[in-house]
Order: sequence, then C-alpha cells, then structure tokens
Amino acid sequence: MRLPACLAAVLMLATPLARADITVKDADGKVRVEIDGQLFTEYCYSGAQHVYFWPLIGPGGVKMTRSWPMQDVPGEEHDHPHHRSLWFAHGDLNGVDFWAESKSFGNGKGHPTGKIEHEKFLELKGGPRDATIRDSLKWVAPDDTVPLTSVQTFQVSKGPDDERVIDFTVELTAGEKDVIFGDTKEGTMALRIAESMRLAQPKKKPGEGHIINSEGVADDKVWGEHAAWVDMSGPVDGKTVGIALFDDPRNPRHPPRWHARDYGLFAANPFCEAEMDKTKAKGAGDFKVEAGKNVTFRYRIILHPGDAAAAKIAEQFATFTK
Repeated sequence: MRLPACLAAVLMLATPLARADITVKDADGKVRVEIDGQLFTEYCYSGAQHVYFWPLIGPGGVKMTRSWPMQDVPGEEHDHPHHRSLWFAHGDLNGVDFWAESKSFGNGKGHPTGKIEHEKFLELKGGPRDATIRDSLKWVAPDDTVPLTSVQTFQVSKGPDDERVIDFTVELTAGEKDVIFGDTKEGTMALRIAESMRLAQPKKKPGEGHIINSEGVADDKVWGEHAAWVDMSGPVDGKTVGIALFDDPRNPRHPPRWHARDYGLFAANPFCEAEMDKTKAKGAGDFKVEAGKNVTFRYRIILHPGDAAAAKIAEQFATFTK
C-alpha cells in the first residue's frame, strides 16, 4: 500500500529520532545529553563565569566528576569553586584571569577575572552513534572588551565496554589586538573528578585513587611533567572507573605539562613553563596569537571501567594518533 505523501514525510522525519541512541535537548540555559535515554551530561552555558559540562556519568551509571559548586553533596570539599566538572579556560589572557571566578581566589597575581560567555549554537545534533554540541563563545574582559572568541565543539560517542568517548575541540581567535596566553599553572583543558577517586582525601589522608601518565610517571609525581596523556582512576559506588585525557599530537606544544593534583584536578596546560619548572625563565610559557589569527586545540576524553591498564589507555592513545 502506498502511503500518502504527507504521512510518508512525517515517518521520514520521525525515523531518525526513533533510532537515535544519543540525544540533545536545549532548555533553560543547559543542553541535556542523554545516552540510551539516560542522562550523560548537561552543557551549562549560563549562571557561571565560564561554560562547563556537568555531571559526567560514566560506566555503570556512576557520577565521575565532583558535584560542588553546582550541587551541595555531603562529604564533598568546598574548595576551588571554579572547578566545574569539565571546562576549558586559562588564568592569564592579556592579564585577565578567565580560570578563577570573582567569588574564588585569583591566580596569585592580582589579575581581574573575566567571563567566557555563550553567544550562539552552531550545531546541536543527536544520532544513533554520536551527538554534537558546537557553539561560539566570547571571552569578555572586565572592561567589556572581547580580546578572544572561540568555537567549542563537544562530540560524544559510545565506546566498547560501556566507555564514553568525548572529542573536544577549541578554536581560539584573537580580536583586534594580539593575545598572550600567559605563563601560569592555572589552566587549561580541565576536569575535577569525583571525590572518592582522589589520590589524597581531605587532610592529606591517603585515598584509593591513582594517577598515571603516558611516560609511566605515577600519582603525585605527575604534576608539572610533560605527557601525551594522563589517566585518573579510583572507586565510585564500589566500582573502579577512570578518566583519560588525551592531548592531540597536532596541538601546539604537544606534549603539554599537566596541572594534575592529588585532590582531583587534572588539566592539560600548554601555556605553563616557569610556574612548573623553576629552571625556566619567567614567561617562558607565554603563547601569542596574533590579531585576527587563530589556533586550534584538540583533545579526547575517555570515561572507562577499571584503571588505565585494564582500559588499555596506552593502546587507545596509539589508535587515536592514527
């Protein structure tokens, strides 16, 4: 039986939605991402001084990033309110701090704080294999000038063994003047993991978490070292899970130094030298983007069951680079 044209058109439109395993929905300053009908994350583009993704739901449905300051959960420390789950920012852009928030501490240099603001979405798309959130942002200084704009692309897909794979790209474009990303440890592509995954618990009590990098350096020795990737793993709700962050070899200054802390922060920072290595000259990590020019940084984030060895993170990075 031949369907009426109008009914056929409706079915054609409905079919992709019925097949979609990963969906996105924009409402009330957040884009909700669901995988197989369950929350994976929300892209929060209002209500804070920078945009961020929270929570990150990993294998087995466990929350793998800290809830505070978005939500007050018993047992979580209330340090560093600018550590909002998953975000990209930097602590010294032409002397303005886009890493800290006005209600938190600065970067120790007395820099005023700026804002990273959402302008518009360029793509919001779900599908049977992946979903994409792509938007334009402006980095607004305290005097309301915009020294930098960026296009941020977040693409999530399902990997093997219940993994969640995020490909994160940021294209940064300088405004009418040159932009200098200053040498500071406060940056840049960052995550704040769940409290139970920490290497050290409050008051420096030993935790059950572990940190490993691509060079085989482990735990608290990872901080400040150059590495192609870092993985943090530990228990959440009785399950061992981990988050790996890959720095794309095409990125400027690959492999970067890492702002990896025992209390649960880890961040790839290509703009830091002297603050992590006192043998370097002051400002050795400064990075200039000329007026009107742009630079792109690419990352992969994998939320996986088990630790880095069980998830074969080294092998996954080798595949990623191909």
